[in-house]
Amino acid sequence: MSKDHFEIAILAGDGIGTEVTEATFAVVEAARARIGGFSLQQTNILAGAGYYRDTGKDIEADGEERAGKADAMYIGAIGLPAIRAVDGTEIAPHLRLRERFQLYAGVRPVKAYKGAPRILLDEQANNIDMVIIRECTEGLFYTAAVHDRSPKTNADEARETLRITRSVTERLCDFAFRLAERRAQSGGKNMVTCVDKANVFQAFAFFRKIFDERAAHFPDIKSSHAYVDAQALELVKKPWALDVLVMENIFGDILSDLAGGLVGGMGMAASAEIGDNHCLFQPAHGSAPDIMGQDKANPLAAILSGAMMLDWLGWQAGNQKMVDAARLIEKAVEDGFADGGLRPMEFGGDMGLKDMTKAVLAYTSKTDLA
Repeated sequence: MSKDHFEIAILAGDGIGTEVTEATFAVVEAARARIGGFSLQQTNILAGAGYYRDTGKDIEADGEERAGKADAMYIGAIGLPAIRAVDGTEIAPHLRLRERFQLYAGVRPVKAYKGAPRILLDEQANNIDMVIIRECTEGLFYTAAVHDRSPKTNADEARETLRITRSVTERLCDFAFRLAERRAQSGGKNMVTCVDKANVFQAFAFFRKIFDERAAHFPDIKSSHAYVDAQALELVKKPWALDVLVMENIFGDILSDLAGGLVGGMGMAASAEIGDNHCLFQPAHGSAPDIMGQDKANPLAAILSGAMMLDWLGWQAGNQKMVDAARLIEKAVEDGFADGGLRPMEFGGDMGLKDMTKAVLAYTSKTDLA
């Protein structure tokens, strides 16, 4: 029997985070009301740089525990440039949540929408539809994790630790192959590419070795390799030929932003972080305090992250209605761009956050999924 009630822990955060979060759940609720078959309970948790400024803590006392008990976590945006921890780093409780709940699979879909800005002139750029899977708990970000804050910098040198483990990499690769399987059911290319620097670093040779071992368990899926520098070139030359790309943390951090730029920018960059037992969803953009409260933000990355949340929860719980609601939101965005009804200021249009939200809501109410 499928599950039909879900608790969502919401950390709206800083800057435009509160604004885009409000827009997201307005659209999510509209899709839920139209499709039916499930219910959502929202639990709000105070966190972020503003909360740190006021209280000296980056998340309320029981916030992490409450977030972990929810079916999913949703973050608007966290961090403010002018507010830093004592050691000079940004306020980032979400990184601690990532570590605590082992959200190892960072999922960044990259999709071109007809009518949205297209950076590449080749007409085939209209067919860009890929997913970058970024490992999120180790790699070159290992030193920055809460468990490895020992000083490695002095007046003469600075060091960071690159860590890749078999346990995490096996699960990451399996996640990528299973996602490729699911995408193939709706037009995906049934292909996973391992992106690394195995020709230079032992750690990446180890990553590739494990990728090849796991590929053998998915014989019906095409697998390939690419060095990260060559893959960066291919992202600009032929991104429409790509499907699922899996890689270490820092490579995914960089290439996902590059890929996002090909389909409009960070205002379109939805993302998820998935573990074995927990999941977190958030737009990949920052808190943009320079436009906070000015009705200028593009809410689509946040709204599409909300759709990812519905899709993942529905898929895992066997609730097709949630999957349909997610598709309804995605189709509303597709239709809105296709007929010129979505014109975000980020892309030089005349629609701010409020008008964009109203437009997505209107398309959600009339879009045909058939």
